[in-house]
Amino acid sequence: MFIISCSDIDFVYKEDKNLINPLYEKTDVSTSGLDINFMNSYLPMFFGNKKEVLFSLLIKIEQNKIKRSVETNQATSKLRYELKFIYTLILNEKNCITFDKELVSYFSIIPKSSGYNYGTDSSLEKKYQLAITENLNRFVSLITDRDLDSCS
Repeated sequence: MFIISCSDIDFVYKEDKNLINPLYEKTDVSTSGLDINFMNSYLPMFFGNKKEVLFSLLIKIEQNKIKRSVETNQATSKLRYELKFIYTLILNEKNCITFDKELVSYFSIIPKSSGYNYGTDSSLEKKYQLAITENLNRFVSLITDRDLDSCS
């Protein structure tokens, strides 16, 4: 009875193409710019361990802090962080750039005090982690449909 009633269901991930990262275990990844201490722990989740190095991926990270709200005593009451990730993918065999893209992630934080505040600092760290994973996910989704063997 169950098989007959579910016969016309189409699964969202019917094609495996959307689930595969074409750079996984084929890429040497290096970062520059803003040093985010847990960035290097996230990279193996997205790109695996290098088994064969067909590609080199350079990720440059730039940060811009924008004061969104300033109190009368000049204390910042709301900060907006802009993280700019500049991805440059190099096809090692041809020594050429096969993909070049800039992706920006934003998040805001409301500082609770001018000194050390554990709640604000842990919240800021969590927002950095979310911004990094969101940006890396967007990058991987952009390259899944591209022909990475041709130079741009």
